[in-house]
Amino acid sequence: MASTICKKEILMDILVRLPAKTLMRFLCACKAWSDMISSPDFVSKNLNTNFTKRKNMHLICLHKLLVDTDDPDDDQPIWSFFHYETFEQGLRLSHPSGSTEHYGIYGSSIGLVCISHTEEGLSCRSPIIIWNPSINKFKTLPSSTNNKFRYMSLQFGYHPGDNDYKVVRMIWFNKDVFAVEVYSLSSNSWKIFEEIPPWLKYNFKHHEGTFINGVAYRILEKHYMYTLMSFDSVTEEFEEFILPESIINSHNLHLHSFEEKPCLMSHWYCSDEEDWDRDEFWVLEDKRWKRNRPFYYPKNGYSTMGVIDDNVLMKKNDYRNGVVDLFFVNYETREDRTTGIKLAITRIGYEEVFYVFPYTESLVLLN
Repeated sequence: MASTICKKEILMDILVRLPAKTLMRFLCACKAWSDMISSPDFVSKNLNTNFTKRKNMHLICLHKLLVDTDDPDDDQPIWSFFHYETFEQGLRLSHPSGSTEHYGIYGSSIGLVCISHTEEGLSCRSPIIIWNPSINKFKTLPSSTNNKFRYMSLQFGYHPGDNDYKVVRMIWFNKDVFAVEVYSLSSNSWKIFEEIPPWLKYNFKHHEGTFINGVAYRILEKHYMYTLMSFDSVTEEFEEFILPESIINSHNLHLHSFEEKPCLMSHWYCSDEEDWDRDEFWVLEDKRWKRNRPFYYPKNGYSTMGVIDDNVLMKKNDYRNGVVDLFFVNYETREDRTTGIKLAITRIGYEEVFYVFPYTESLVLLN
């Protein structure tokens, strides 16, 4: 009996290290393997192994292939996996429901992504889907009762304290009416929050947002002042943090996650190093802004996009081909790596937007 248990543990220790696609094929090997791989314990261990050890990681990018053909479809932006270390292109992603419409990704977290209509066509009637593209399993969220709004945003992520995936939908009806809806994957239901703190009842402009450990963050502009709004999807608490005084406009201002904390990167127009540009780097720690060492990068068309681990994502314009080139630059050493990935340029109003998401393979949603 002990020998059988030991063999099972050894087998599980081997299998949890494998990619999701391989494990999906092993479901057909025999009933014992199928039962093991489908079990919640195995799904959790596989995800934890991939996430903590940075195994089976990818970038999901909206990019373009530069091809010389007469087929107009070859020039359309496409979503694809790229290996996190080698940047080799992998699976091209099609809409999980089979729809041919373009879609937007509104977050990638712990093995799942959230998709819906692109931002220009996003409405309260837009279907929202939580999707595991590595095994092509998905769940369409229930519809909302709210159907009148002025602006809506979507954010998605995992809340470790609640062990649940959340979708946070913020809806502005007019300058005095603002609501937040939160979807829980475990309960498969929405909850609406209409009791909004007074400081949110302004005619403000929204800017970038992110989702970290179950908390939705979004930069707001109120009467020429910039603040960071946070909303915890479990405690249901709102907070506001005034941005550092040196941030005086939203141009080249980006909000990201750095070491599991909100991070601001703001372009500084007067660099103290020749031939280098400079970004100010702020991290929110213990409800205070901590100014980290500035980030320097080459001039001549480069600009920052985001942060993954210790690497700053950067782009260099290639407007001749209607794309930008994606680079990785180490925050500490300034060492840069060319990815070869050509991101598609998406225009929303007057803004140019580019999409790169880290993704870890998993078996979440298998059952």
